[in-house]
Amino acid sequence: MAVPSEKAVPREKTVLSEQILEAAGKCPEGFLLAAKQFLALGKRDAVDQALRRLAARGKLVKITRGRYALPVCSRFGTRPPAPEAVMGWLNQEGVQQLVSSGAAAANALGLTTQMPVQQIYLSRSRSQKRYVFGKQQVTIRTAAAWNFLLADRPAGQAIRALTWLGPDQALAVLPKLRTVLPPKEWEALLSVSAELPLWLAELLSEQDQGPLEVRG
Repeated sequence: MAVPSEKAVPREKTVLSEQILEAAGKCPEGFLLAAKQFLALGKRDAVDQALRRLAARGKLVKITRGRYALPVCSRFGTRPPAPEAVMGWLNQEGVQQLVSSGAAAANALGLTTQMPVQQIYLSRSRSQKRYVFGKQQVTIRTAAAWNFLLADRPAGQAIRALTWLGPDQALAVLPKLRTVLPPKEWEALLSVSAELPLWLAELLSEQDQGPLEVRG
């Protein structure tokens, strides 16, 4: 079905769309928009329709059901907001805590050169969701509580990276990890070892008893 031209849309609906775009333009990249934020401008049905029309025209990007974001315009063209920016705003909303996957954490720490094929974030929520950024999708998956220890600190990244690597690979990279992490982060990692899977706690205990390599 063809999208109606602006001339075919009643003036009051056009004004509502313009007001929504004006408000969205004041938001930082990745900020998620929902109908409830614009109820002062019109009735819920009208706002919902305006958001859908704006998305159909490419003025907004539909990220997930009922949530939209402003696309980013640059000299290279127009793109959806960066997934990291959207996930950051979702964390600030406090609805659910999101952290990067073990594969992404391992790559960020230099423990693997393997790049995740699909972007995955971990959540405490039981519901699995997908967010769409143009041709790219981000999946939210439920994860065990220890994935959220120390959150996005380097020590927290280390926890998720090591558990993703598994016992054998984790054992191989632990000496490197110990030199990569700042001393305070290594100490923080050890401080929560009792809350980690048993195999990982034992590996950390064994590594902590060995000599620390001097940083270059």
